[in-house]
Amino acid sequence: MANSKGSAVTNGILHNPKTQQSKWQSTDCVKNGIPKEAQQNKQRFFDKPIFDSYPKPPLYALVFTYMSYGIGTLFGYLRDFMRSWGIEKCSAAVEREKQKDFVPLYLDFENFYKRNLYMRIRDCWNQTVCSAPGPYFDIMEKVSHDHNWTFRHTGRVFKDLINLGSYNYLGLATKYDESMKTVKDAIEKYGVGVASTRHEMGTLDKHKELEDLMAKFLNVEAVMVFGMGFATNSMNIPILVGKGCLILSDELNHTSIILGARLSGATIRPFKHNNVQSLETLLREAIIKGQPRTGRAWKKILILVEGIYSMEGSIVNLPQIVALKKKYKAYLYIDEAHSIGATGINGRGVRELFGLAPEDVDVYMGTFTKSFAASGGYIAGKKELVDYVRTHSHSATYATSMSPIIASQIIRSLKIIIGEDGDLAGPERIQQLTKNIKYFRQRLKEMGFIIYGNDYSPIIPVLLYMPAKVSYCQQYLLKKKIAVVVVGFPATRLAEGRARFCLSSAHTREMLDKVLEAVDELGDLLKVKYFQVKKSRRPAIYSEKALDNEANFDVKSIEPEA
Repeated sequence: MANSKGSAVTNGILHNPKTQQSKWQSTDCVKNGIPKEAQQNKQRFFDKPIFDSYPKPPLYALVFTYMSYGIGTLFGYLRDFMRSWGIEKCSAAVEREKQKDFVPLYLDFENFYKRNLYMRIRDCWNQTVCSAPGPYFDIMEKVSHDHNWTFRHTGRVFKDLINLGSYNYLGLATKYDESMKTVKDAIEKYGVGVASTRHEMGTLDKHKELEDLMAKFLNVEAVMVFGMGFATNSMNIPILVGKGCLILSDELNHTSIILGARLSGATIRPFKHNNVQSLETLLREAIIKGQPRTGRAWKKILILVEGIYSMEGSIVNLPQIVALKKKYKAYLYIDEAHSIGATGINGRGVRELFGLAPEDVDVYMGTFTKSFAASGGYIAGKKELVDYVRTHSHSATYATSMSPIIASQIIRSLKIIIGEDGDLAGPERIQQLTKNIKYFRQRLKEMGFIIYGNDYSPIIPVLLYMPAKVSYCQQYLLKKKIAVVVVGFPATRLAEGRARFCLSSAHTREMLDKVLEAVDELGDLLKVKYFQVKKSRRPAIYSEKALDNEANFDVKSIEPEA
């Protein structure tokens, strides 16, 4: 498949015949889509096949997982029967007797999973944190006396747990220090809230300063910021497309993207996760067949993807998708909630990671809730696009503006990441995060765990499969003073329960080694080391120099023993 500029997409790689002489592409050629700024800085162009690791588990693991859900379902129906006869107390919401002839407000079948399966392990979630979410943090102990229907705090606090659950990728979410003085000054000058919308009296000079700085950071013409990341997607996608338009959405996109697509009224067709062939098939069908029944051409085709997918740890195949969107004249909307700040040499996200030009993506979206240690989101791109969003966005019309305190915190984080005034703290944080990712993933692979995702993603999912193992993993690591997030259905596929490790530049090698030691013991206990890797007779040496060398971190797969 060739695109309009003579490049070809084969085997998941975007090839340019003029620039295939070396592993790393030279950025001196404008034809490759590299901005002039990148040419001057001599940035390297990421030219590798995208390798998202999705190893398959042994058959017995899936059989036992489905058996456990089957047994849990049978007992769930038995308990529902006992509740209906008053043998067991029902703590779930039920319809009032005088409304029995109404359409049910609580559908029993839809709540069956939550009532009978999720409730058994509900104590794994909704933890109460009582400190700053740095590399260490504190959690309040909670207990339940009614089988996880309600909880109460005991007053006891688990102190100094290693935090592997927060999206604090660059370690900027910490206790007060001198770099936060500008945030403190913003409280004294502006107060806490704005009490108005952006269309009325809610646009402050802080908002304009933030938008200008963010536009400079992203190398785009304009940016608009919003007070809530979720609403940035759900309230702005509907203004970009509508009836008569087609949305091609990755099947694993975030709920905010899905909600925004549904609210738009456009036709939605999902494509297989990160599968360029599936996307191209849908694009071809859309252009050849047009709209259903009428056969008219679609008014607009919008491709919705994420930079890093938070449950899978995978990175979008951006060069290939850009090639397709150019070939078929579609628009591309990318959500960089997890990738902005954490990915790329300078933290500018997956576009920088692949060395693409800013104009290769039509709509940039991101949030400030992860790497920036704040809240809110942004829409970025050409000035005409952002001006249209300013005028038509539901968030700008009806939602309260971003707090000036939050805006000041984002500006502080941005200046650290950019390295303003020669401060190298930001670039050093990004480099340290990359080292931590490489080290942690490599060690987990050597232990024999099944892990998902890309080797440049700060999110590392470790597959556990069975719900009982998911629950025990969280409880076991909590006793070892390690806090992780475990995930199960419906956030993942039914048989793909997992523990999700979120790494930070603030994690030291000692912290990671302590976590790896505990995870190693847990893997032996739960029998989830499905890949028995042959170990060398000599112990492996993990030096900082070795992890800095790109050649030592080439994509490689670990196969199970024969």
